[in-house]
Amino acid sequence: MEPPSLVLCAIESAARVYHDRPVGFFMKGLHDIETEEDMKRAKNLFPSLSSFDNVHILPLRLEELFSNTPLQSWYKKVDPQKEVYWIHVLSDACRLAIIWTFGGIYMDTDIISTQPIPLDQFFAPQSTSSFSNGVFGLPRIHSLAWEFMDNFVQNYRGGQWGHQGPELITRVLNNKCKSVTLSPKEDVTCGPLTFFVPDRFYPIPYLAWRKYYIQWDTLPTFSNSFGLHLWNFMNKKEKTMIPGSNTLVEHLYRTNCPSVYEAEKTKD
Repeated sequence: MEPPSLVLCAIESAARVYHDRPVGFFMKGLHDIETEEDMKRAKNLFPSLSSFDNVHILPLRLEELFSNTPLQSWYKKVDPQKEVYWIHVLSDACRLAIIWTFGGIYMDTDIISTQPIPLDQFFAPQSTSSFSNGVFGLPRIHSLAWEFMDNFVQNYRGGQWGHQGPELITRVLNNKCKSVTLSPKEDVTCGPLTFFVPDRFYPIPYLAWRKYYIQWDTLPTFSNSFGLHLWNFMNKKEKTMIPGSNTLVEHLYRTNCPSVYEAEKTKD
């Protein structure tokens, strides 16, 4: 219930870029929200977001979310105490069910949005050999989302890092789009689906994630990107945005989530 500033920045930047669309942030631990007053109280927990009418803070009700999907049987029998990567596997499952139920764009909360994604059916490969599940878009009740959830359950290997996440997306899409070759230079299509070049969200690859937290002689424009993935899993809370540090991440906060930036500046 105390998300770090990067999470709040991700939400604010999305709210600004997609000002004409609702932005939902699902939280496990949030009390049930039944009325408009409940919604207002939830948003007021995060003052830097309270002025954005399109931001909706929502409780993550797992049993309800997985109901009537292939994930329901898995969730009923899985033992979280025996899972090595439980939070990550659970997150992998939730995003599939959320997109199945609501449709739209899913984004990890370490992605700072910079400009609108012009398509509704897309995936964002990290490289020319592997897809990512950190950001993707599909309409609601889409057969592909169901196929992902079914594959999640049928080929479950919770102890293998990434098997239920990026590897799941990669194996399903590779099977579905066998004739498509990912390109480092141009977006490619598979029927109605678009596969973006890695630069759209991953202009700085995960092994170079520290570049976000250093000073640059010349700031990159990221003009080819729709959002920037800051690889928080690699960071492991080692580095944060520090006001006055003149780092790339400070510039991104100041430009894309100024309300969160100002709130960080005024902290003791």
